[in-house]
Amino acid sequence: MTNIQKYKSIGSDADRRILELLSQNFPNISAASTEIINLEAILNLPKGTEHFVADVHGEYEAFRHILKNASGNIKRKVTELFGATMRDSEIKELCSLIYYPGPKLELIKQTETNLNNFYQITLNQLVKVVRSVSSKYTRSKVRKALPKGYAYIIEELLHETPDDHKKQAYFNRIIETIILTGQAEDFIEAMCNVIQRLSIDQLHILGDIYDRGPGAHLIMDMLTEYPNFDIQWGNHDIVWMGAAAGNPVCIASVLRMSLRYANMTTLEEGYGINLVPLVTFAMDTYKDDDVKYFMPRVDPDDTSHTDKMLQLLARMHKAIAIIQFKLEGQMLDKHPEWEMSDRKLLNAIDYAEGTITLEGKKYELRDTYFPTIDPKDPYRLTPEEAELVKRLRHSFLVSDKLQAHMHTMLSHGSIYGVYNGNLLYHASIPLTDDGKLLEVDVNGTKVKGRDLLNHVGAMVRQAYSEDPDTDPDEKQYAIDYFWYLWCGPHSPLFDKSKMTTFERYFIADKETHKEVKGNYYALRNEPEVCDMILDEFEVKGSHRHIINGHVPVKASNGENPIKADGKLMVIDGGFAKAYHDTTGIAGYTLVFHSRGFELVQHEPFTSAENAILNGTDIVSSNQIVELSAQRMRVRDTDKGAILQSQINELMQLLYAYRHGLIHERASRI
Repeated sequence: MTNIQKYKSIGSDADRRILELLSQNFPNISAASTEIINLEAILNLPKGTEHFVADVHGEYEAFRHILKNASGNIKRKVTELFGATMRDSEIKELCSLIYYPGPKLELIKQTETNLNNFYQITLNQLVKVVRSVSSKYTRSKVRKALPKGYAYIIEELLHETPDDHKKQAYFNRIIETIILTGQAEDFIEAMCNVIQRLSIDQLHILGDIYDRGPGAHLIMDMLTEYPNFDIQWGNHDIVWMGAAAGNPVCIASVLRMSLRYANMTTLEEGYGINLVPLVTFAMDTYKDDDVKYFMPRVDPDDTSHTDKMLQLLARMHKAIAIIQFKLEGQMLDKHPEWEMSDRKLLNAIDYAEGTITLEGKKYELRDTYFPTIDPKDPYRLTPEEAELVKRLRHSFLVSDKLQAHMHTMLSHGSIYGVYNGNLLYHASIPLTDDGKLLEVDVNGTKVKGRDLLNHVGAMVRQAYSEDPDTDPDEKQYAIDYFWYLWCGPHSPLFDKSKMTTFERYFIADKETHKEVKGNYYALRNEPEVCDMILDEFEVKGSHRHIINGHVPVKASNGENPIKADGKLMVIDGGFAKAYHDTTGIAGYTLVFHSRGFELVQHEPFTSAENAILNGTDIVSSNQIVELSAQRMRVRDTDKGAILQSQINELMQLLYAYRHGLIHERASRI
């Protein structure tokens, strides 16, 4: 049987209609054959590099640098190419130029005495690096990554080599003319940007872009310009999505966390949220309060906040925290089906005595100043608080940039993803004590495993639905549900017994601060549990994995991010500076290239300025998680399966042409 004959089964009228449609793009045997040859060639290219990052928490500079250096992959490439001919200091300088070409060139021009010679050497080096990082892609894909103004010239340089004596003069003359026409700096910058772009084929962000660090809005700005990325929502992303959808409890939570870390940049500069009403209310209501338990957590080396400013932030912090606790109580009264009534703590306070009773035990409150709480009706907002909430909600709803970033969250995001044999989600899959999938009630429907995550994803999108036929009550429930996803005990984005926010502020006894993790966090170490979850999500392949973040890995205590015999990898190593003391490091990234998986452990990032001035890089160490005996090809990926199905359809079309089932037409010019 020939290759064509095995595709002869056209079958139903539906099959024939599909082939008729396909013939519109490939009108004859020549066109179909050419496309089959092209697709077969792509299938045999090396697999592109995937980059996994989790829990960025607003650390814009560190995140940007990780993308610029591709978790050390660019330096590895440069070292492979020039390690035998360049000193370490020269490699460091070239890498610094690739990461930050504009500022680095300005610095070099101040000290370089022979710029033309520098340009010539550097351009030749960059051509070699671009040629290396582009080798696993088709010319078409590389062309799309090139800046339009220089695309033709770069292509010529990539596909000609000075080692070919017949082409040496041609190649050298291109370089010389770039310098002669004064385009060297622009061209160098363009080449560096191409290297950065081609070093990462697909970026996966496993949640928590927001909170703690000051640059979440800058990260979102950068992502909107990034070519290929996806987001698996984290609990900190979800609470911001809830706030942007108008959920008042989420708004209060977002403000409280921002004030806790003295991070007002994202709110004020990023999204233009008007905080003047909160400032006025806090200064009037808590002007005589000590607020020492609400002082923001700031870096000891941070001198940008005066004592007076910190005092103001602390008053704002307490004001919005009390409002949050009131709004939470109202939300729980509205949704008793969430079974979280134990988190209504304001009615457990003896205001005269200054104590609170939890689970039958009495605790002394370390702060008893509650000027806005009526002990007889503790969850009722005062008229001033109600007006403040109304104005804050309006500010979130009308922030164009915030709404645009939430649109990016929706268009590129989901609650989970499956890519090339890897199951990605931020936190957990709720499990029973014996390791079975836990049924969770989502708006009256009992669901578990993949169905649970699908229901959650659908509800998130319903909250933002602009369909006029959407039921208003269903949409409001979806908006309310953001808060449950943030802190509900069976939320796949949280999965703990409770969020002890009130206790941490008001009770000294740390026993009350405990948040018991769900069964998933203990059972995920078991290979059979991971296999059960992977089966639930129909993840195929002999080398399949779960990849998630959410819980910082305490590397300084010897905790291993690789669990369940390599079936699960946790890549939250603590990007946020607030976690560095806990984790001892500054984050993990995971790199999946054609040879396999490498886990990259990063030390704290100093600054982009240091990287430019001194060539410093994030100090990273690589741990090989899994290597393949043979390089993975595109045919081994999800994309490869799609391309193979296209080839199969085209082979059927060829059969139809050759047997007169569909008539050929002239190609369109």
